[in-house]
Amino acid sequence: MRKLRLALFLLLTLLAPAISFGVQPDEVLVDAGLETRARALSSQLRCMVCQNQSIDDSDAELAKDLRILVRERLVAGDSDVQVLDYLVSRYGEFVLLKPRLSAENLLLWATPAGILFIAGILWLAFARRHAAREAVRLTDDETARLQKLLADQD
Repeated sequence: MRKLRLALFLLLTLLAPAISFGVQPDEVLVDAGLETRARALSSQLRCMVCQNQSIDDSDAELAKDLRILVRERLVAGDSDVQVLDYLVSRYGEFVLLKPRLSAENLLLWATPAGILFIAGILWLAFARRHAAREAVRLTDDETARLQKLLADQD
């Protein structure tokens, strides 16, 4: 039974899809500190071909070129912010997996809150209008009885 479990485990391990990382061995920097920074930066950058993958995970040629460019900039002495700014200046904000909050994309960030605010105002207006419609109007007989009761209290 134990051997059967082990054989099944090995079979499933072999059949499981292998995780493919985009970074090739020839791209890895010798300096471990720079390589760590490069991996952190490349995980923040979007593959322009795959669009929903970081360049760190993509096997596309453009992603490889971007990974090499990131490493070249780091070796040249650029800071992480300078590398990101350089890539954004060349490819636009779309290259970032998480866009920055800036004046250019403020509308993008504010739209969900604006929609919720407008929906809340519309809901309040609808609720008030609906409540006013449901107010019960008195018949002429009821109005006369009410006036008589109020007159008797005075």
